[in-house]
Formats: sequence, C-alpha cells, structure tokens
Amino acid sequence: MDVHGTVAEGFEPVREAFVRNFELLGDRGAAVAVYRDGRRVVDLWGGTRDIDGTEPWERGTAQIVRSATKGVVAAGLLLLHQRGELDLDAPVGAYWPEYKAAGKEHTLVRQVLAHRAGVPVLDRPLTPEQAADPALGAEAVAAQAPAWEPGTGHGYHAQTFSWLTGELVRRVTGRPVGEWIAEEVAGPAGADFWLGLPAAEAARAGRVGDAVAPEAAGALRTRPKRSVAEAYADPASLTRRAFAAITPLPDENDPAYRAAALPASNGIATADGLARVYASLIGEVDGGRRLFAPETAALAGAEQSTGPDRVLVVGTRFGLGHMLHGSASPLLSPASFGHPGRGGALGFADPASGVAFGYVTNGFRQSVTADPRAQALVRAVRAALTEGA
Repeated sequence: MDVHGTVAEGFEPVREAFVRNFELLGDRGAAVAVYRDGRRVVDLWGGTRDIDGTEPWERGTAQIVRSATKGVVAAGLLLLHQRGELDLDAPVGAYWPEYKAAGKEHTLVRQVLAHRAGVPVLDRPLTPEQAADPALGAEAVAAQAPAWEPGTGHGYHAQTFSWLTGELVRRVTGRPVGEWIAEEVAGPAGADFWLGLPAAEAARAGRVGDAVAPEAAGALRTRPKRSVAEAYADPASLTRRAFAAITPLPDENDPAYRAAALPASNGIATADGLARVYASLIGEVDGGRRLFAPETAALAGAEQSTGPDRVLVVGTRFGLGHMLHGSASPLLSPASFGHPGRGGALGFADPASGVAFGYVTNGFRQSVTADPRAQALVRAVRAALTEGA
C-alpha cells in the first residue's frame, strides 16, 4: 500500500497505524492530519479518491464527513456566544419566535447544542429535496412537539440538528449558515471545509460508499448490544425515527445534496481542513488568528449531557454541540472536544496537549461513534505523545 505525505519526528506510530488501516481494517481511500501547537506534524493520505474507483487520492482530496460537520457548526455558534451575539441561556424563541410552538417555549439555546431539546425526530419526515430547503426544515422542527420535556434528558439529534442550528445562525446573523461558516470559521482558519460545496470545488470531492471489511478485520464484525440492535430494528423507536428524519436517505454523492447546507450531516472537508479548524480553536496556526478565547475553548469541553442517550441507546457525553472524551467516542484526554461522523470521519481538539486531529475516508462502516480506523489513529497519536514526541 502506497502512503504519501509526511510525519514529524516522533509521530511515526501514526504512519504505521494509517498503513494498518488499509492492510487490516479495509480502508479504501483516506487521509489523516494532526497539528500540535499550531504546527502540522502529520499529513498522510493514500488509496483511491473514490471508493468505487482507481484514481489515486491526492493531498487535496476532500470527502463528505457526515456528523463531523456538527462539531464545526457548533464552533460557529460558540463564536457567536463569544462575541456576545448569542446567549446560551436564552430561550430559543427569543431569537426564533416560531420555535415556541408545541410546548417548546422554555427550550434554551444551551439545550439545543447539548442534544437536550427533545426534538430528535420529525412526525412528518422530510424528503432529501425538502431537507435541503432551510426554510422548510426550520418550519418542520419549529412545529414539532418534543419527545421529552426539554432539558430533562438527552438524545442525539442526528438530523434535526441541521435545522435547529442553521436557523439559529440565520436569525442571529442574517446570513445562511453555510456562508457564515465559510466566512467566520473555515476562512479565518485557512481550512478546506465547506458546508454547501461550491461548484468550483466539486471536482475535489471523492465518491463515498459502504466499506467492506476484509476477513482479517474480525474486530469490525463485533455484534452490537441487544438493546442497541433492537432500537435500530424497530421503526417506531426514537433511534430509527431520528435517523429517518430525512426519508429516504439522501444520495451522498448527489451534487445537489453536496451543494446544500445541512449542519448535521453534509460538510465536506480534507483531513487537513478538519484538523486545521480545530487547531485554530485552541491556538494560532501558521501565524493566523486564534478563533476561540481560552475560556471559550474551556466551555467547548465542559460537560452538558452524560449518561444513557435516548436515541443512541448507549452512554454518551456532550458539551455544547461537541462530543466529549468517553467510552462512546474516545479522544485524547478529558479536555478533548470534537465530533465523529457516522462510520468514518473524526475531528477534535485537545487543549491539554495542544493537538488537533482530522481523519476522513471514502468508506463508511456501521459504527455511529467510535470507528475502529479513526480510533487506531487516535491511539497512535496518544502513543507518540506518551513517548515524548
């Protein structure tokens, strides 16, 4: 397997783990980037740009990152809070009056970001075409009655996070969420990350699909807990309904889907772009400006929700829009904050070590949180830091 790119001295374990992902864990095409104290120390890529093709992955190849999008959008909302434009403890209805309907008048912005708003499902799911219309999505989620009293528990808002956060950004800034993220997060970070892929960049994005595990990847065939399997099998469960808020599932290779801006699910990034966003949240990168003040970075890693997740049916930990270090999504330290993409991508920052991480792939697995390929790379970064890199 030909792997391209560079690693700084001491980070050789990451290259070794990246190669093993292709040899043992079935990666078809992927890239990983790591920054430490604003300096890129890992920049690797390999395989094919399309899961069903032969054209080689190049350094600038981008892929859809699914729910890893959520972490970047959450960073944008925390920037609004840092600037005094968004009060986390204000009712959502203070910015978005229509949201007060159906018993949601006391829902706080903080609860939306922490997956405590109680609206992970839509009684009337949206088609992919409807979901791409931010006005229709906002209207649907504003009318939805909560599945539990907001603030009394947490459950992953797999799809509805798109319209909750996108409409909050629009109401506060007057700008579409994709445009705002481009101008206020990705642009200042110098990051290849798009929420709504521009036509000029479309050729850089590879085709994605389901990865097929080789025989050697026995660990990838572990059975989920019975309760989890039953939740995914039951059409009436919150689990199934949350992921089915868009029905049928969108074609993630459809140019129209990629051009839309869905903050829960369809960001497109290079590994370097994902890592660079997070590096810019915790420090200066290449002489650029740091996006988060230290207190905002601390806030991003502060626990808001923990314990049994009403949607994912496992224990999860959330901060304000970010997943935190825990059994469902192991990162580097208790200070880490970031977000995985279902069955593949991962981006996070670890203020304790000054590390920012990005992994993207064109092959998705069945895991929702801790993908084994991303976790192998995280373990390798941890080993490099332990050994004194």
